[in-house]
Amino acid sequence: MDQLAAMRAFTRVVETGSFTRSADLLRMPKATLTKHIQTLEGHLQTRLLNRTTRRVTVTPDGAAYYERALAILHDIDELDGSLSSAQAVPRGKLRIDISPSLATRLLMPALPDFLERYPDIALDVGCTDRPVDLLGENVDCVIRVGEIQDPNLVARRIGVLRFVTAASPGYLARYGTPRHPLDFEETHKLIRYFSQQSGRYHPFDFTRGDEVVELTGRYSVATNDGNAYIAAALAGLGAVMSPVFQVEEHLASGALVPILTDWGAGEMPIHVVYPPSRHLTSRLRVFVDWVAELFARSEVTRRRAA
Repeated sequence: MDQLAAMRAFTRVVETGSFTRSADLLRMPKATLTKHIQTLEGHLQTRLLNRTTRRVTVTPDGAAYYERALAILHDIDELDGSLSSAQAVPRGKLRIDISPSLATRLLMPALPDFLERYPDIALDVGCTDRPVDLLGENVDCVIRVGEIQDPNLVARRIGVLRFVTAASPGYLARYGTPRHPLDFEETHKLIRYFSQQSGRYHPFDFTRGDEVVELTGRYSVATNDGNAYIAAALAGLGAVMSPVFQVEEHLASGALVPILTDWGAGEMPIHVVYPPSRHLTSRLRVFVDWVAELFARSEVTRRRAA
């Protein structure tokens, strides 16, 4: 029996809860994966998984074996990674996930530099704003805006997004220009953005000196997609509070106009996130260091509205 292959197959099934999904992630036939699990259970003379037609759950013996197997696989991968990093350039596949706007505006234009430095690394780049199950979906790391609430993840802060409040000339011609954030509680409208994960609306937080105003605001449209959010502002449906880089072209063309410029529109941290069990292999380490350097020097993550 290939003990390591069986261990990897078993840990993946535990993490995904599915034989089919695990086989896809490991790029092996489902029958081969099933045989690995059966052989492992026969070797250990105990049942590791409970299988029904609808779900797969881990037994108490399986849970104990999973923790030990995960530690062993971690040590083996770390040893392989340390030796390969000392003897050869980083190589292999990395799967990452990043928001579509950051991928389009920042990551993709810079990737030729990374791939020139590390030509033996292949990148699978998922572009989503939804929460990603890093272990279950076999993702090495994600790049996310905002505070990271999950204490079971490793989060390295790599930058800051600055925000601007803006509206279209058509909206301003119809409703006038807000003079104070509280105008949005009375005569003006916001376009709201809500989380794909929790459904909660992102607040509009304004600061000026010691003054802090947090708005709920009247709105007629809310969305959980960044592109739709900006499109709603261009259509004159209300004011948005957006990362500067997402609207800078519209600000430059006059399609959107900054408002309440004497009030700070806030900022949000950017993190690269990976699970502690997905240790920094040489290829993941060089990517994390490279993307941290990219965000640190980028105008996208430091620019304020003109």
